[in-house]
Amino acid sequence: MSIRKTLRLVAHIQMLPVLESGEETLVGGQAVMEGVMMRAPHSYCVAVRKPSGEMVTEEYPLARVSEKYPLFRFPILRGLGTLGQAMSLGIKALRFSANAALDEGDSSKKSSEISSWAMGLNLLFSLAFFIFLYKFVPLKLAEWIGNSYPLLHSDFAINMVDGVLRIAIFLTFLFGVSRMKDIRRVFEYHGAEHKVVFNFESGKPVTVPNAQAFQTFHPRCGTSFLLVVMVISMLVYAVVPVHGFAAKFAIRILLLPLIAGLSYELIRFAARRQGTLMGALTTPGLWLQRITTKQPSDSQTEVAIRALDGAMQLEKAQGGELVIA
Repeated sequence: MSIRKTLRLVAHIQMLPVLESGEETLVGGQAVMEGVMMRAPHSYCVAVRKPSGEMVTEEYPLARVSEKYPLFRFPILRGLGTLGQAMSLGIKALRFSANAALDEGDSSKKSSEISSWAMGLNLLFSLAFFIFLYKFVPLKLAEWIGNSYPLLHSDFAINMVDGVLRIAIFLTFLFGVSRMKDIRRVFEYHGAEHKVVFNFESGKPVTVPNAQAFQTFHPRCGTSFLLVVMVISMLVYAVVPVHGFAAKFAIRILLLPLIAGLSYELIRFAARRQGTLMGALTTPGLWLQRITTKQPSDSQTEVAIRALDGAMQLEKAQGGELVIA
């Protein structure tokens, strides 16, 4: 795999949590490379626009994790199960989209599809980069600041500074990658996915003109979820009685599942109460979606609709009934 292709793939993997809705819903989706993945309760479809303009799709049945494993029906655990499945599905969709979007259709060139081992290496690198950037760096800086300024030397102060730095790094990274041409196109497809989901939830016929009339900001977006994760992590780390850099760094990794589960429950609760004080918790995430979603073209919206149609057709073939509650 070429260096350019590898870098594009790594950048997209880092954006997966931002682009994924991460919730068991009637419909949900995720932007991928030059396309969109849409999920119904028991199926999914990825639609991608190739450089030639041809649209290609991949769809498969998909069992809800809570139906396969009853343990994941309980609070906290259901968040872990749903998020784990969402990330796994997102990686599969990303691999398909990368192979399709980077296929220039030149038969004289040897095909360079992304292998399983290459995808695995990219994931390991992305995970290591995530831990380094969002766990190691802010904690190391917070410890240095605490040692330099007596007023910020307590464990509580260091944890608060660590949290603020983590959010600042996240926002800086997000703004920086949004300037990349490839990522901006993903954010346009992200906007298309949100518009089509809104269109479907409205009960109106899902068409390009109807979808384009909706906004690109959605309360169930992964962008909102990540902000809640960072705020919850600040509060959790502040009450865990550990001392020293090594212990604090280790606890930040070990508590990730608990924090993700708690954040899932909170964002799930708040998203169902828009217009209330609890619903206001999703507001910062909606503001941040001004970076992670962009106005899509009609062609990009068409791709999102094709992904939704594919998921719905497969859902219907399996006997699933989709009703707007």
